[in-house]
Amino acid sequence: MPAEAEARLAALGGRPVNLYRALANQPELLSAWIEFAWAVRLRPRTSRRLRELMIVLGALRLDCAYELTHHRHLAVTHGVSKEELEALSEWRTARFFSAPEQAALAFMEAMLQGTVPDAVAGELAAHFDAAERVELALTAGLYCMVPRVLDALRVPLESDGTTSPEG
Repeated sequence: MPAEAEARLAALGGRPVNLYRALANQPELLSAWIEFAWAVRLRPRTSRRLRELMIVLGALRLDCAYELTHHRHLAVTHGVSKEELEALSEWRTARFFSAPEQAALAFMEAMLQGTVPDAVAGELAAHFDAAERVELALTAGLYCMVPRVLDALRVPLESDGTTSPEG
C-alpha cells in the first residue's frame, strides 16, 4: 500500500484490507476509489442501515463471500438485526422491511439486473427525494461493481479474521 493511501484510509477511519491492497497496483485509481467509496459511505443523508441492507442484498445476489463477510458485520453495526440479515434473501415476503426499505431493495435488484423499470424508480421516488435517490443510485452502482472487481482481481478474504474495511 502506498503510504499516502494508507494515511488517507486512516484519516477516514479505514484500514488497508485486501481489496485496497489489490487496487494499490494502480495507485492513482486506488486514491480515486478511496475518495469515491468513502464519500458514498460517510457523507449521505440516507441511513447507513438502509445502504448496508442494499449492499448485503447485492452481495447475496452476486454470491460474493468477500462483500458478505465485510458488510454483514457493518450491517449489524448499523442496526440491522441478525434475523433481518437471515431474511434478506427473501426480503419481498419477509415481515421485517419497511416500505422505503423495500423500495430501496427493489432498486438494488434492478440495478444488479442492469435496468431500473419505471415502476421501481417511481416507488423509490415515493420514499426518497432527488438527492437521496442519487445517494442510493451511487451506492447501488458502486456495490454492483465491487463484487465484480473482487472476482476479476481474485481478491481473497483477509486471513486474519478482519470483518470490516473500517478501523
